[in-house]
Parts: sequence; C-alpha cells; structure tokens
Amino acid sequence: MSRQELITKIKRNGLVAVVRAESEEQAYRITDACIDGGVAAIEITFTVPGAHKIIENLAAKYASGEIILGAGTVLDPETARIAILSGAQYVVSPYFNPETIKLCNRYQIPSMPGAMTIKEIVEAMEAGADIIKIFPGNLFGPAIIKSVKGPIPQAQMMPTGGVSVDNVDEWIKAGAVAIGAGSSLTKGAKTGDYAAVTATAKEFLKRIREARGE
Repeated sequence: MSRQELITKIKRNGLVAVVRAESEEQAYRITDACIDGGVAAIEITFTVPGAHKIIENLAAKYASGEIILGAGTVLDPETARIAILSGAQYVVSPYFNPETIKLCNRYQIPSMPGAMTIKEIVEAMEAGADIIKIFPGNLFGPAIIKSVKGPIPQAQMMPTGGVSVDNVDEWIKAGAVAIGAGSSLTKGAKTGDYAAVTATAKEFLKRIREARGE
C-alpha cells in the first residue's frame, strides 16, 4: 500500500487506536479487541515493553493488509527506523522532530508529529508531515482545530489526548481528519474487560460516521 493510500485509509476510518499496555500479552489483546470493533489503524506505542517485537509479530499476522499498523511515542529517528524495519506503516510522535520526519520521508512512511502551536504546525507541514497530531488535545479542545483551519485550511489534523465518545463528534465537526484514542478507548483492558474495548471502538466509529453525516 502506498503512502497516500495509507493516509487515505486512516482518514476514511477516522479512528487510530493508541495502544499502551503493561505487557506484550495485554497489547495483543487490546489490538484484537480494537480490530473486532472495526478499527483500521492500530498504533503500538514505544512505552509498551518489547514494542518493536509486538509490531514485528502483528505485521506478520496481518500481512494481508487487514489493518494499518503504526508506531507511537517515537521520540527520535533512531526509534523510527527500528519501528519501520519492524513493520510499522506509519510513525506517530508526541512532538515535532524534523530529523524523524526526514527519516520517514526517506522510507516513504507517513509521519504524524505532535504540535500545539501555529508555528509548530506550519514547520511540521513544511518538513513533510502527513498529518499533524494535535497533542495534548485536552488543553484546548476542538476549538483549536477550527482556529487553525481559519488561516491554514490545508492543515490535516488529528487530535490525541482528551478525545472520548462524548466529544468525538465535536472534534470531527471542527475539522479533524481523524482522531487518536488511547485510555478512553482501551480502559476496559485494565480490568480484563476486552469486550468493553470492542464496544467502545464501535461507538467511536458510529459517532465519527454520524458527525460526518454518513
């Protein structure tokens, strides 16, 4: 799948599941629960023990393209390269690091750096970022998307942090091309209730479609 096809699929589905887990087993179970709920994009964060191994195993398991597999909490180009060589199809960072984006461009892998100011957003776009991760989203709420879209309508933004089923429609209507959901989506995993993760994923996707008028 080409770089643009990956971005198009992520935007079409609208939901990126941010997988943070205490163990490899939990990460696999959260991933399976999200997939059962219809999530197309899975982001394995590098805060998970053995993240690169998990990415490698999931890339092999879903080699037919059932999901889009990404790496999150990527702080530097070295980690980005490990993730890409392990099978990550896109790279997400909590902040803007030009060298990380440069490396992703070298491999033609979509990058989603974190940004919160107009300056950061524009610099990330100039560096070749595909989607700007508005993070932490809860600091400003959906209004930041609408405000940025005023002077920079071409900005492709995805909020992460503070996005829930109760406000996801506000983010989409404000102009977000997709949303990243972590604890609000996967909190059921803490008590072993993976069925709740699946149900929450379905609800997220339902509300995204409704907000888009689909």
